[in-house]
Amino acid sequence: MLTETKKPSSIEFIAGMREAGRLASEVLDHVTPFVKAGVTTGELDRICHDYMVNVQKTVPAPLNYQPPGYPPFPKSICTSVNDVICHGIPGDRILKDGDVVNLDITVITPTGYFGDTSRMFAIGEPSILAKRLSQVTYECMWLGIAQVKPGCTLGDIGHAIQSHAEGAGYSVVREYCGHGIGQVFHDEPQIVHYGKPGLGEKLYEGMTFTIEPMINAGKRDIRTMPDQWTVKTKDRSLSAQWEHTCLVTATGVEVLTYSAGSPPPPECVGNLKFRP
Repeated sequence: MLTETKKPSSIEFIAGMREAGRLASEVLDHVTPFVKAGVTTGELDRICHDYMVNVQKTVPAPLNYQPPGYPPFPKSICTSVNDVICHGIPGDRILKDGDVVNLDITVITPTGYFGDTSRMFAIGEPSILAKRLSQVTYECMWLGIAQVKPGCTLGDIGHAIQSHAEGAGYSVVREYCGHGIGQVFHDEPQIVHYGKPGLGEKLYEGMTFTIEPMINAGKRDIRTMPDQWTVKTKDRSLSAQWEHTCLVTATGVEVLTYSAGSPPPPECVGNLKFRP
C-alpha cells in the first residue's frame, strides 16, 4: 500500500498543503515581534497556541503528540535555545541578550493537512559564531531545496547540505531528519541531511516533505535530556535549525511554508524559482 506521500497528489491535496504551509509560516510571522529579551519560552508557546486555536482555527500538532516510546509532548510549539538541537519544551526559561532560539511550528488545518516550518531568532546581539552558524544553516536548507525536482535523489539533497555545512567547519546531526508530510505528521521518505549525489530514492512530482537541517558548531554527537524530548549537543556547542515544507513540481520545487514574514532565500541559490 502506498503511504500518504507516495500517492499521486490531487488538486485538492496540493491546495490543502498550500493552505497548511501558509498558516504554519504565518504563526511565525505573528510571534516574531514577541521574540526578544525578557520573554519566557512558555509565553511564546502561549502566544502561538492562542493564535493557532483562536485566530486560525488550526490545531497545534505537537500538543500531546506521542510517538511510540515517548511521553506526550506537553506544549504547542518547540523552543530550542542555544545548545538545544531540537524538541525543546517551552517553560520558564527567560530569553536573554545573546541567545539564539529556534521556534518550530506545525499546524493541522480544519481539513486535516499538516504544515511544518521553523526559524532561528537572535535575541539582542548574538555572538559572531552564533550569527554565522545560523546563516550557514539557513544556506544549507536552501541549497538542499535548490536540488529538488523530479528525478533528483535524496542523496543529492543530503550532499548539498552536508558539503556546505562541513565546508564551513560545522557538523550535521544525523539522528534527526526531514520527513514526508501531508495528512499525517511524519511519513516516508526520510530526508536525511547528508549523503552522496545520485544515491537514494528519486523524487517525483507531487511529493511533499520537509527539509530541516540541524547543524552544530562543534561535533555532531547528541544527548537526550531526562524529559525524553529535549535533545542537546553532547559537547554543549551551539546548534541551529531552519525548516521549510516543500512540494515537488513538474519543473522543480515549491516552498509551501513561505509567507510575508519569511526571510528571503540567500544569495547562494541565485534566482531560484520556488513560488508558483
